[in-house]
Amino acid sequence: MDESNIQNPVVSEDEVPGAEFWTFDRLAQMGLLEPLGRVFLHVMVVVTLVGTALFFRQVGFPSNITLTPQSNMAVLAAATPQSGESEEESESTVVLASLPPFPTTSVITGIRRALILETDLPKLDRTEPITYIVRRGDTLSSIAEKFGLKVETIFWSNVEALERDPHTLKPGIKLTIPPQDGILYEWEEGDTLQKVAEKFGVEPEAIVDYPTNDLDPSLLLDEEASKNIEPGTLLFIPGAKLDIDWRMPRFIRERLAYAPLKGPGECGPIGYGPIGTYTFVWPTTTKIITTYFSPVHPAVDIAGAMGLPIYAVDHGVVVYAGWHYGGYGYVVVIDHGNGWQSLYAHMSQILVGCGQEVFQGQIIGSMGSTGRSTGPHVHVELMNQAWGKVDPLQFLPYK
Repeated sequence: MDESNIQNPVVSEDEVPGAEFWTFDRLAQMGLLEPLGRVFLHVMVVVTLVGTALFFRQVGFPSNITLTPQSNMAVLAAATPQSGESEEESESTVVLASLPPFPTTSVITGIRRALILETDLPKLDRTEPITYIVRRGDTLSSIAEKFGLKVETIFWSNVEALERDPHTLKPGIKLTIPPQDGILYEWEEGDTLQKVAEKFGVEPEAIVDYPTNDLDPSLLLDEEASKNIEPGTLLFIPGAKLDIDWRMPRFIRERLAYAPLKGPGECGPIGYGPIGTYTFVWPTTTKIITTYFSPVHPAVDIAGAMGLPIYAVDHGVVVYAGWHYGGYGYVVVIDHGNGWQSLYAHMSQILVGCGQEVFQGQIIGSMGSTGRSTGPHVHVELMNQAWGKVDPLQFLPYK
């Protein structure tokens, strides 16, 4: 048979009612194929969930319960017909398995919080002064920094303990530390709020309003009433302004000091100046000895570069500062007030003057080669009232 003559039956769209609306091509052309597919999928999911829920509602959820021997006995006892019960009654009895015992300790599966036995309390501002005992190595600056205060606050709040001299600070002294920058002031007879406020550069309200002063605000209205404040009352004056005179007090000596040299740098008799410590420091930054002590050269010569600093070996007062025609060139002599004098010669520059108080380690000039000299060095002599000129290397820390 010729297959080409066999024709497939063709059904026209007119023969199927509504076929033009329900073909996939037609739905795709209308843009409804994809939305209808999504709706159908959602309906199937809902039907599946509802059917599953109804199924487990009828048959119950499976439970993975391990029966202990005791629970097995309870099940057998419940399943065994008792005397007087019919088999039908026993078959209708519902057997329930016993649940495992509830654990006595809870299991924590989250992040455990660290146990901290210490609690950080917020730092509160002080309103009352405290006492501090000076330790070795303390200075007014270090104490002020430790408490977050100005140096002036520490000094003027303890001016009597320090004998009105900032250099008298030493271990063991008890200092009063105010709560903030200002001054602890001891009220004196005849004082008024206005006078005290003007003395320390503040307003009277600042004194009255400070909480620990415990003053009646009505004192601001009656100047005379402030005279009734009990003398000796300790008041804190916040923001008080006073400066410190850092200069050392002048030391009065029992004996006058004289220069051992004659010349234009001679200072004349001096009756003041700090007293030496009987110990000496090395007078420069080098230790190159070019000439040692001898009867014809009662000194040591320390060589170095031009302009190196020269230090005072101990406390004292300058009794000679200037040129010397005998060969020393520019020379300085210091009287230490304890029977000792020190001499520094051949300087290129002198940085102290007649009658000036100097202290151990202070720079007094620069190394040079003035006078009778063959190169930059410092000529150092030590003179004792009882022994005369001595070998400096026996008293200076050379090694």
